Amino acid sequence: MPKRLIRLVAFVCFVGVALPGATWQVRAQASALYPVAAPLSQYLISEKASEIELARSAAPASVSGGAEVLVLTRDGYVTAVKGGNGFVCVVERAWGKSTDDAEFWSPKIRAPHCLNAAAVKTYLPIFLMKTRLVLAGRSKMEIGRALEAAWARKELPALEPDAMCYMMSKQQYLSDADKRWHPHMMWYVPGDAAKSWGANLPGVPTMAANVPQDRMTIFMVVVDHWSDGTPVMH
Repeated sequence: MPKRLIRLVAFVCFVGVALPGATWQVRAQASALYPVAAPLSQYLISEKASEIELARSAAPASVSGGAEVLVLTRDGYVTAVKGGNGFVCVVERAWGKSTDDAEFWSPKIRAPHCLNAAAVKTYLPIFLMKTRLVLAGRSKMEIGRALEAAWARKELPALEPDAMCYMMSKQQYLSDADKRWHPHMMWYVPGDAAKSWGANLPGVPTMAANVPQDRMTIFMVVVDHWSDGTPVMH
């Protein structure tokens, strides 16, 4: 399998967009492993300081050091550290994926994000809504329907054009197939917009996946070092 396709499959495994062939096989196996939600305790990180450190590892300290940090509790995400630079760092759990993803209920997923102000305002509400629905015990079908209804009623904000995040944590666990993938940056763009960036074309460093449930395309560019400055070893 070409290296670029391996990268795209790995990305797809997290954002929840399917490719044919082997990817379907992986998704079917994962679906059997995670058919329903695990007990909430399995999604929680016992030490708040550990979750703060993990969240901040999403971006270099020059960004994450001044960011607000959210941690997951039994009542939802709460502010553990106040910030002043407009960024918010958070460890997303598996329900950051689309509800049709086979690992939507995996308690293993730890995906540190450090979101800029535009993403905090217009992307984070989508994830926090999913979190509230998960904690309320809703099924994947109910969560999908609730999101669709919220979009129809314009209860979720439209994405701002410069919404982006850092995902450069060496400790990330994005899927069982790609526990620690590549450090990268992501941009959130409304609708199906891959062609507008020329993404996924030969020689183009930008990868993209359309996420219809979240009404967006996620663009990604891999970088050559982790947030702590250490280089990626290929």
